[in-house]
Amino acid sequence: MKRYVVAFTGASGAVYGVRLVEELLKREFEVHLIISDPAKIVLNQEMGWEFEGSLEEVVKSHFNSEKLFVYNNADIAAPVASGSFLIDGMIVIPCTMSTIANIAHGVSKNLLERAADVMLKERRPLIVVPRETPLSTVHLRNMLSLSEMGVYVVPAMPAFYNFPQSIDDMVDFIVGKVLDVIRIPNDLYRRYE
Repeated sequence: MKRYVVAFTGASGAVYGVRLVEELLKREFEVHLIISDPAKIVLNQEMGWEFEGSLEEVVKSHFNSEKLFVYNNADIAAPVASGSFLIDGMIVIPCTMSTIANIAHGVSKNLLERAADVMLKERRPLIVVPRETPLSTVHLRNMLSLSEMGVYVVPAMPAFYNFPQSIDDMVDFIVGKVLDVIRIPNDLYRRYE
């Protein structure tokens, strides 16, 4: 069975991460989800999630899957912090520029950054989905550094050749592109002909 780490940061675009987790769970993959504190704020503001119970209870109430494992970003002892815990890939979606900078420079001060560092040292697929505009020179340099290390940078830039009719169509295009990168067959968007 395939297993993936998905991480939500405080960037706008929580719907991208939620949709990706839904797609991975639909395929019966094991998902290890890391949620930062700023991501909780964005999930509340953009998706209406209320974080009144434990993090795990709240998240599992939205996904309802036994294949979902939820981690607080402060839990640096979680299995995904070790290279001996085999993972097929990690996706940071949406990804803040701060997170990109920390990963690019080897900063591992929380679980998300440590898990990303493990993906780099073990040479496993790591995908970041930045959701920011405009991009500064610093942002571009940090993304170039990640790309040079083999990280896939998949900006949340929807296309229009597929004639999207809704926001869901635009979200599915980005999630479909992420699934393409990690070689998971999907028909979430109409491909260019």
